[in-house]
Amino acid sequence: MNRGIGRVRQLHGFENWLVSVGLFLMAFFPLIEIGSRVMGIAGLAGTTDYVRHLTLWIGFLGAVLTAREDRHLSLHAGVDFLPERLKRIVKIGSTVIATAVCGALAWAGLEFVRSEYSSPVLIAGWIPQWVAIVIMPISFGLVALRLIWHSSEHWSGRIIAAMGPILAVAIGLLVTPMQAANLLIPGLVLLIIAGIVGSPIFSIIGGIALLLFFVEGISVAAIPVEAYRIVASPILPSVPLFTLAGYILAEGGASRRFIRLFRALLGWMPGGVAVAAACVCTFFTTFTGASGVTILALGGILLPVLIQNGFKKRFSIGLLTTTGSLGLLFPPCLPVIFYGVISHSPIDKLFLAGIIPGMLLLIVISLFGVQQGLRSSIKPTPFEWREACSALWESKWEVALPFVALFGIFSGLTTLVETSAIIVIYALIAECFIYKDLRIKTDLIPVFIETATLVGGILIILSVAMGLTNYMVDAQIPLRAADWVRANIESRIVFLLILNLFLLVVGCLMDIFSAIMVVVPLIVPMGEVFNIHPLHLGIIFLANLELGYLTPPVGLNLFLSSFRFNRPIIKVYRDTIPFFLLLLVVVLLITYVPSLTLFIAGK
Repeated sequence: MNRGIGRVRQLHGFENWLVSVGLFLMAFFPLIEIGSRVMGIAGLAGTTDYVRHLTLWIGFLGAVLTAREDRHLSLHAGVDFLPERLKRIVKIGSTVIATAVCGALAWAGLEFVRSEYSSPVLIAGWIPQWVAIVIMPISFGLVALRLIWHSSEHWSGRIIAAMGPILAVAIGLLVTPMQAANLLIPGLVLLIIAGIVGSPIFSIIGGIALLLFFVEGISVAAIPVEAYRIVASPILPSVPLFTLAGYILAEGGASRRFIRLFRALLGWMPGGVAVAAACVCTFFTTFTGASGVTILALGGILLPVLIQNGFKKRFSIGLLTTTGSLGLLFPPCLPVIFYGVISHSPIDKLFLAGIIPGMLLLIVISLFGVQQGLRSSIKPTPFEWREACSALWESKWEVALPFVALFGIFSGLTTLVETSAIIVIYALIAECFIYKDLRIKTDLIPVFIETATLVGGILIILSVAMGLTNYMVDAQIPLRAADWVRANIESRIVFLLILNLFLLVVGCLMDIFSAIMVVVPLIVPMGEVFNIHPLHLGIIFLANLELGYLTPPVGLNLFLSSFRFNRPIIKVYRDTIPFFLLLLVVVLLITYVPSLTLFIAGK
């Protein structure tokens, strides 16, 4: 028994080491490129290819870590009302579906590897491409094993869950595409039900893609092929790097210093502490790209601060739940980057387009905080120049960080990936060597693991969603949808209203990264029908999805807040309704006043 536990720990340690080395090299290679360019000498050949393929490995190894921690994104709302025994049965059943999909995706990945092995393409002139992509089938296999382990506390339940891959192999060998056509609708219904009751989102999207390709008689290897295309994008490496920088800041003392700074600057006004909390949450979401990280990491710190300063618990939880997603329109936030990649929009212009809408959302929530401060007769803190200057001086290195990022993104002197590498090293130096809040030997590895876990949970969704998107494009579904809109909707105003309602539902049911992959290819042709500027459409999309995190009954922030603050979900709904309505007004304003989006972008 002890020997088995020891081997598991060794495996975990090896995985942690691989992820940590991979993330370090991802930050190191772009710095070599920058240094060689500045000195006018030849850099290390193939650094761009190395970084791109390291992203592939970090993404899929991260998915394995996410499964190890049982943290893959899923919807559990459909089983919350069930008795515990029935919940356990449903958990096993949904795992059967998820592991069947993982088994099929692992097989598809092996087919991709085999095709590359027979005619190898070399990465950076010396590494066969199949060596890089072999991580895909390995990871899907390991994810399946860990889903099986977490499916039940008893071996009997785990054995049942392990039937999933066997089921997938049996279907692949015994069922013809013509026979599968009769199973298409029941299969889609089964996958949707599995998603509602708790199967990971990636397994539902991947399962739908597998089913559609199989029915059409197309090799399922098309899914990992498309996954390789998106994960090996030259822009995508900035995602794990910006996320790593955000985690370094969050795990260091940046949150404490920012709270002190914003309280010193804004505490003199009524509700100033609430405004400070909104600004701190917005800043951290901007760098992590995930509202859930902000709620989980900062909620426990900020909630007592708000309550101690006289704000009611109901308002405080609503504020923290809402501001967890307010930074999603500001640079260098990850959803903006993903949207730019999928829609082929210029990312720097998207960031510029999001500044005014993002500020409007933050200002409205801040004014609500001021109103609550006045209503509750909360006594402001007198402004003190000495305290403000002291707080600013203490946090000066972190205050400068957003300006470093903006300069890198908009100056043209460095690429987006190089900028993200600079931000990682900057944050690392600030937290480890200047402030000394993080210790390299003991604190960095957990930061690397948390980063890879978040990135893996996102990128595995993107990888399978890319296959589904490819199917929709080949089937001309976006064009057909655009033709239907052209034939049935004449008014631009009506279209935008329907689009808002549709995106709210999408944001409620899907995480923003899945929605970008699945929904953006559908709405871009529709936007062209009504001559909606691509940048305006992008901000409409992102602002609605940001609001979708707060949309009952299953908005993601609502469940994270319920978990973090140990508060019944119904009460969280009540806490966030005023904030939801305020943000809804702003989102409608953004939708119908394009100049708010296009003014700074210069369009």
